[in-house]
Amino acid sequence: MKRKKHSICQQINTNYLPGLLPHRPGAILQFLSGKVEKHKEVLARNRYLNVDGFGIAYYTPSRSHFTEISDPETSHAQHPILYKSAQPPLHDRNFRSLAANTGTLTLFAHIRSATATPVVNVNNHPFAFGRHILMHNGVISDFVDIARDMCAMLNADVHKAITGRTDSEHFAALYMTYLCGEKTPKKAWKLTYPVSQMRDALVKAMVEVMRLQQKVLGYLPPNSMNIAVTDGDRLVAVRMRNHTTEEPPSLYYSQVAGVTMNRKYPGSPNGGVNEAALNNETKHGRHLIVASEPSTDESEWTLIPKNHYVMMDKDGAVSIAMLEYPEELDSTIDVVKGLAGEKDEVYEGW
Repeated sequence: MKRKKHSICQQINTNYLPGLLPHRPGAILQFLSGKVEKHKEVLARNRYLNVDGFGIAYYTPSRSHFTEISDPETSHAQHPILYKSAQPPLHDRNFRSLAANTGTLTLFAHIRSATATPVVNVNNHPFAFGRHILMHNGVISDFVDIARDMCAMLNADVHKAITGRTDSEHFAALYMTYLCGEKTPKKAWKLTYPVSQMRDALVKAMVEVMRLQQKVLGYLPPNSMNIAVTDGDRLVAVRMRNHTTEEPPSLYYSQVAGVTMNRKYPGSPNGGVNEAALNNETKHGRHLIVASEPSTDESEWTLIPKNHYVMMDKDGAVSIAMLEYPEELDSTIDVVKGLAGEKDEVYEGW
């Protein structure tokens, strides 16, 4: 998270967006000569500065070791540890110590650039409900106008657990409402669900938000909803913008970069050879990394297409598919007017 050339900490003030923007010498001039408007659109939803705090969530089984639980499904469960700060990560010595001395098999990390809500810890991602974590890169348009009606859609206990003012946390609450269904909420937060059920709850929450916008606003604005959810064992990540032509914020995935980033194995995220490698790459297990920007060379990453999702089940099987939602929920409103970007949008990166 900290040392790599393209680490999340470096994304505070740099962009590395292969497939969307060129990064090789001389390529930018050729790119700009014919694609100025496309360049503006990419930058409009991938803000250059992310200095309004950060958050991480990583999973450990420690809590289960000190709790007597009769249910076998939760007796050895992974639970998330949250750490959030309103300052940039490289200015936080506690974070630097955590990053240097923590190991986990599941990690969410997020840096923030806020324009619509206060820069305070509770507004930082990721957001947790029991063992379930969600983080969001983008915006639910005109959220302040639909917030009251959106709250009415939430389960009562889920609503009580909201601590901040962001559109993202309220969306996380709606996702949990649909994921848990009629089960007793707080107990349901400790349970796991099939990855297909996580995907379906995520899509339903997106669709219901867009339908609510139509009802309350009288029109359908475009939304950027790059969203990732996990329970510590399964993952769903969506790259989505409900617009007929405009692109969502960037989102990539890799099933090989973990070897390059792990100091126990050959290779280095900054290029070259890791002389201190303890293992060969064949000993590394299956894995999935999803990020707004690649953290190693672009050859190890794949750009998730617009309105697609990638998901991984408990056994590590990875699949990618198109997001299915009604076509009438695609907006035709053009909000890109230059490098200033969209009105009231909160741009955030993982």
